[in-house]
Amino acid sequence: MPQAYSPEARDKAWSTPLDQLDVSRGDLFQNDEIWPYFERLRKEAPVHYCAQSNYGGYWSVTRYRDIMQVDTSHQIFSSAEGINIPTREPNMPKPGFIASDPPEHDEQRKVVSPIVAPMNLARLEGTIRERVCTILDGLPIGETFNWVEHVSIALTTQMLATLFDFPWEDRKLLTYWSDVGTANIFDPDSPIKSNEQRLAELMKALEYFMRLFNERKAQPPKADLVSMLAHSPATNQMKPLEFLGQIMLLIVGGNDTTRNSISGGLTFLNQFPDQYARLKADPGLIPNMVSEIIRYQTPLAHMRRTALVDTELQGQKIKAGDKVIMWYLSGNRDEDVIPRANDFLIDRPNVRQHLSFGFGIHRCVGNRLAEMQLRIMWEEILKRFTHVEVVGKPVRTNSCFVHGFTEVPVRIAPSAVITRH
Repeated sequence: MPQAYSPEARDKAWSTPLDQLDVSRGDLFQNDEIWPYFERLRKEAPVHYCAQSNYGGYWSVTRYRDIMQVDTSHQIFSSAEGINIPTREPNMPKPGFIASDPPEHDEQRKVVSPIVAPMNLARLEGTIRERVCTILDGLPIGETFNWVEHVSIALTTQMLATLFDFPWEDRKLLTYWSDVGTANIFDPDSPIKSNEQRLAELMKALEYFMRLFNERKAQPPKADLVSMLAHSPATNQMKPLEFLGQIMLLIVGGNDTTRNSISGGLTFLNQFPDQYARLKADPGLIPNMVSEIIRYQTPLAHMRRTALVDTELQGQKIKAGDKVIMWYLSGNRDEDVIPRANDFLIDRPNVRQHLSFGFGIHRCVGNRLAEMQLRIMWEEILKRFTHVEVVGKPVRTNSCFVHGFTEVPVRIAPSAVITRH
């Protein structure tokens, strides 16, 4: 199926002078018109400099192999100045260990890694399945509803509350703080209009989590993320803004990948009905499909690095201090590496070789948990419904970082409900 963007969007992408191309515009992602821009950059300027944008000058790296080179060269391309395209203001928290280099990165990453160790994932599986079943069994049959709100957000919010051992009655705060942390202040519809407003809201998160941190510190160690941070020598002496950064990394990391992949998966299966039919004929394809969903969605469109030294990539001279943006969204559609990259194929070979989780030392620590949630979700959907129909145009986020959805209108016909005995 071809991309849904208009011929006008393609003409604009290919006729704009190369030195004026700015792929950081949130509206291109919201309108799902970013694809021809990335196609052109991969073909004509795979390492491309944009001098003027809302975020200042930056380099775009758009081909799969070049992204891999940057992502695995932390001695040349540093994360310490921030991991997304805006320049971090001095009063804003650094987004946790992902925005650091070794040895600090390695020490702090080890603190939270046990939460997603195989033994703990096995313990979590029953909890995830129980919550998925409750969510799906409560969906309104025969009515149009927003899949993002009723399913995607509902599950990820519950899982975040479980991982943090966060007060259940306040769990929606976690989703709110995630949205505040990633909001695009240049989006006309964003409730967050400035970084000052963002920080004011995030300070409420800091106050709440500091209370939990101090409570857990006074208690014996437990298997939740706050307790792990409170009892590890690598993290239990953090300054308040550093602690807030770690918390926001874990909230956003635990929210956006899964939430937007749950929404994207249903959207893609409706866009590619032959694949939906294949899935129903062979549910054994679910694990492979999960990886294809994550590739095709690419929930975080980019990660940023900052050049530590003068260097060269694809013949382009990058200076120390320059921002270098790895466009995972583009690399995951690179036809030179991924055949039929614009097609959604649930039986795709070598499907886990996508870029969505990153590579090298910063590879997503929670990737297996995200995959498990998606797998369980689709196992339980297929037990209940022969079809979940997308009945309107999905509404996407206005952001070049979080590649997601705010609305996916769906309807489950009464005739699509599988009667269980």
